[in-house]
Amino acid sequence: MLSNSLIELDREHWIHPVASYRGHEKAGVRVLRSAKGATITDASGKQLIDGFAGLWCVNAGYGHDSIVEAAANQMRELAYATGYFGLGSEPAIRLAAELAERSPGDLNRVYFTLGGSDAIDSTVRFIRYYQQARGKPQKDQFISIEQGYHGSSTVGAGLTALPVFHAGFSVPYDWQHKIPSHYTYRNPAGSAPDAVIAASLAALRAKVEAVGGAERVAAFYCEPIQGSGGVLVPPPGWVKAMRELCRELDILFVADEVITGFGRTGPLFACEDEDIVPDLMTVAKGLTSGYVPMGAVLMSQKVYAVIADGAGAAAVGHGYTYSAHPVSAAVGLEVLRLYDNGLLDNGRKAGARLIAGLESLGDHPLVGEVRGRGMLAAVELVTDKARKTPLPATAAPAQRIFDRAWDKGLVIRAFGNGVLGYAPPLCCTDSEIDAIVERTRATLDETLADPDVRAVMA
Repeated sequence: MLSNSLIELDREHWIHPVASYRGHEKAGVRVLRSAKGATITDASGKQLIDGFAGLWCVNAGYGHDSIVEAAANQMRELAYATGYFGLGSEPAIRLAAELAERSPGDLNRVYFTLGGSDAIDSTVRFIRYYQQARGKPQKDQFISIEQGYHGSSTVGAGLTALPVFHAGFSVPYDWQHKIPSHYTYRNPAGSAPDAVIAASLAALRAKVEAVGGAERVAAFYCEPIQGSGGVLVPPPGWVKAMRELCRELDILFVADEVITGFGRTGPLFACEDEDIVPDLMTVAKGLTSGYVPMGAVLMSQKVYAVIADGAGAAAVGHGYTYSAHPVSAAVGLEVLRLYDNGLLDNGRKAGARLIAGLESLGDHPLVGEVRGRGMLAAVELVTDKARKTPLPATAAPAQRIFDRAWDKGLVIRAFGNGVLGYAPPLCCTDSEIDAIVERTRATLDETLADPDVRAVMA
């Protein structure tokens, strides 16, 4: 009875993110009740392995008492502290220092946000200020990558390059530009790493020239692995090559590690995989393991110094009420401690098992490609392996595959083009990783029997 009443209340009042409003009203909400480790339980008592860590964010897993205690103790002692007026709190100061110590190179300055989307918005404001402070206000054009995701805020949605975030919202803006994705599986240049890298470098150079040359371009945005575009993994050397070209052209390089940060790909930050130091880096999600909202912009000492010197005695007019919230900072400190004390190591081990397990599905008639790094992976489904033909839209792959996996006790991300996304908590055991793979195979078998899929394959 309680569940039914909640479903009706949800239908009447809650506007869900990135949802078909009418479709959601018809289907109704699935109410989650509790979670522990990598397992979530819904209101009916059904247990599922969360193969997507909420929304790529519960990296540490659910139900850590030490995280709960860190939040509760901070609430009792100091529930809120503003960062305005020169004020601050110990957890925020210590978390900024811990992040600076762990981040690549000279990313020594930390600006706290509420999440990833406003971290991206903050970078745009900081970058515009930086370019004006150094006497180059004409550098006001921004470039990102097709199939990239940089949040759904008003400005970030324009840097994002996924159609659903543009339709009906009058974005992108005329100063926001895109180059093609590296998408190795479907790259016109082919799948050879050198060819993909060369094509991307040429595309960035061409786009820079098309918008007026390097003297007009302020920044380039890049995810080390494109998440919401379908977990698109660039070839080795791609990120480093793009970063070096930006350095050559005097274009700020922004690494969006909102998804890839905090052990998701193995190391604490994915930039470590290619030993690069961006000019700015955005983080969120795994920063607090999703227990409370928080994000951050990590800024290089060079960028910070130009902004600080440019402002002089004047205030830099950018701020949020809940920036550096002491409760979120206390949670972040405890989550970092858990990463250091075994979670990162377990994530590397579990990630190797996950990738190997998913690769074992390569012989399935529907599997076109398995890709990933660490605890971030994807399986791309096709109806013809030679032609790489996507699943037909009539098969409604996003909804049907999600529902089938759910019925089998597994939560995954089912993209509309037939790509299955995986980002389990780093705490997963061997048996949980094996169950993710087994339940995926069962889901694929059921999809293979779908009349819409059979008709195309026949």
